[in-house]
Amino acid sequence: MSDFSINAVDLSSAIANQQASRKPSEAGVDFGAVLQDAIQQVSALQNQAGDDVQKVLTGEITDIHSAMIAVQKADISFQMMMQVRNKIVSAYQEIMRMQV
Repeated sequence: MSDFSINAVDLSSAIANQQASRKPSEAGVDFGAVLQDAIQQVSALQNQAGDDVQKVLTGEITDIHSAMIAVQKADISFQMMMQVRNKIVSAYQEIMRMQV
């Protein structure tokens, strides 16, 4: 008869070999750095929107449309950042509930 036995898979050695073959440049970007960059971009959009609104109020610019578009971009970016934050917190809470 044929041998239909199933051998155990050793994933730890496969992962170690894959990580060892990776070059430092291929290691990827730090997740914290990506989040920090996104927060800085949202902050810059909010500052720009605030400046545009201030310029409209003082009469420096008369194009209210571009100021309102800047405000909406800042608002959408902030809402997106909050959703990412909520997903991260939710994932953390789910991991903490896991039985070890």
